[in-house]
Amino acid sequence: MSVERILYPCYFDVTLQRREGRRVPKNLGVKSPELSAIEAALRRMKVPHRVEAHHHPARWAEREGRVVAEWEGSKEDLIRKVARDLAGRK
Repeated sequence: MSVERILYPCYFDVTLQRREGRRVPKNLGVKSPELSAIEAALRRMKVPHRVEAHHHPARWAEREGRVVAEWEGSKEDLIRKVARDLAGRK
């Protein structure tokens, strides 16, 4: 059974500090990640997902949206795989 994992663009933003919401190492981060790029990465990985207009609770003014992915593994594993795809690494 798959578990819903929520991904916010701020998780992948290299311009943010960890305490500001970044969840990947700087070498895997990208500048100003787009929701559409995260969605495209999940599509390439063949991970079922949907986009929602919700925002990260700590970044409520940003209104950047989020992606809800159905993933059986750990959230950190999913974040790393998406980050590698966004950064152009496999």
